[in-house]
Amino acid sequence: MDDVKDFTNKLEDVIDKVGQPIRPHIPAIARFLIVATFIEDSIRIATNFSGQLYYLNRYRGFPTGINHLFLIGNVLTMLSCSGLVIARKNTEYAASALLGVVVFQALGYGLIFDANFFLRNLSVIGGLFMVVSDGLHRRRQLFAGLPSLSETDKKTYFQLAGRVLLVFLFAGFALHGSWSLSRVIASAIGFVACVMIAVGFKAKLSAMFLVLFLSVFNIVVNNFWSVENAHVQKDFLKYDFFQTLSIMGGLLLLVTIGPGGLSMDEKKKAF
Repeated sequence: MDDVKDFTNKLEDVIDKVGQPIRPHIPAIARFLIVATFIEDSIRIATNFSGQLYYLNRYRGFPTGINHLFLIGNVLTMLSCSGLVIARKNTEYAASALLGVVVFQALGYGLIFDANFFLRNLSVIGGLFMVVSDGLHRRRQLFAGLPSLSETDKKTYFQLAGRVLLVFLFAGFALHGSWSLSRVIASAIGFVACVMIAVGFKAKLSAMFLVLFLSVFNIVVNNFWSVENAHVQKDFLKYDFFQTLSIMGGLLLLVTIGPGGLSMDEKKKAF
């Protein structure tokens, strides 16, 4: 056990040393990745507006006019709030509005009972919670000399919720698609890393591992650019690709701000 602990500590030191040049830019990269799926979705709706109107009217029963308001409201909210998240302005309000978009789209498009959609979006919500926690972390740094117990508590709880929700990606991964030996191995490794993140044990190391794992997975599996435009799977692959980017962004924020007070990593520091 001590050998494993020494190995992981050395590995964390190596990762810190290698990542030192880009460390100041990781939070900005993470915030951009988190909102990538919202930016892509707003562009997709805007470029296929008539098709989206027809779908909502014909298959979801939206009256004419209401479907216009629904789509326009979604596009404006996603673009404006994504910009606020990237700029790190009013991130709590922006993340809350994007959370509302996730809920309203699930209801509007009738996807609330789709297990894969539901689990993936729980992970996206986890990324948004990490955005809120990052905003509270920055506010605490700006006003470090003032009493901020409630802000600290909120940050801790958002970090815990974000950690737990982020790992639902692998639950969706396990339920989606056919099984193979490589899939079993990847799921097992991912499950172990997810459990470590959820309980906050070696959370930064586990999150960095999942970022690297998902980077390879996204390029190999969700390669929508290699599929013909007319292929029925292209839009699904693109959707999965950008959602995975958003989840990677949440994991990168976890690497930056840590797992929070309600974690094994933090508890160990107290002893």
